Amino acid sequence: MKHDTYFAGLLLMLGSALLFSTAGIFTKAVEASGWEVIFWRAFFSAILTAAIILWRGRWQAEVTRMGRRGLLAAVIGACGTAAFLSAFKLTGVANVALIYSATPLVAALLAWVLLREAPGMTMLAGAALGIVGILAILAGSLGELSLIGDLLALVMALSLALLFVLYRAWPATPSMGPMALSCVLLLPVAAWLSEPSQTPLGEIALMACFGLVFAAASVMMFEAAKRMPSGQAGLISTSETPFAILLAWLILNEVPMLATLIGGALVMTGVLLGSLPGKRAQPGSEPSIT
Repeated sequence: MKHDTYFAGLLLMLGSALLFSTAGIFTKAVEASGWEVIFWRAFFSAILTAAIILWRGRWQAEVTRMGRRGLLAAVIGACGTAAFLSAFKLTGVANVALIYSATPLVAALLAWVLLREAPGMTMLAGAALGIVGILAILAGSLGELSLIGDLLALVMALSLALLFVLYRAWPATPSMGPMALSCVLLLPVAAWLSEPSQTPLGEIALMACFGLVFAAASVMMFEAAKRMPSGQAGLISTSETPFAILLAWLILNEVPMLATLIGGALVMTGVLLGSLPGKRAQPGSEPSIT
């Protein structure tokens, strides 16, 4: 992998992480229901992403020739987005951010199974710590509504990890087209489960800004995933976690629970441990999903 390609991927992933860290603030800043937020975020993101595709003259490459792989990426992205935004309405931003931060560990394990990219022993140890940490966070929400939100955050982590692996295996797969399609797929579902027409205009304007931020962050993330290994891409994406927690504390006055802090410490330790070089568990091979 060329150094300049990796460096470009690093910058793209850091930029996307910074933008993604505002998701909890946007979602909790409005009174609209979770599905209303999903509808308007999807509506504006679809328009903005389609405009970017047209402006770059890539409609044929990104949409017409999307293929089954692009469709698969769109479906996975739609499921992950719905789970992610709904999670913020049901649990704390810290819970969502910390569970979501386990994505690189999940991505590495999935890459091992699907791509035969064998993780190092440190990655396996980090994954074990991450699992314990997630269980600790979930245990702190037992008997509470927030447990559903925590589980939805876990669905998002699984979805994003799968997307990292998909783009690593098939780097020629379009990124913007599937992202726009994932938004379109969410519109009829969200409209059926809510009443977006009743959302106040002020909140719709805020969701328009959210859509812009989300569209830019998603495109940057998927483009970055093509330029670096799955585990590392997921690792860099977790840089949004401390920013998300800090913003929630400063703007929403959310203070994480003790179980969240303990579990989060284990998850982040696992992520950092997994990023260290280590002896491979077994020989790897060229990425390919069979």
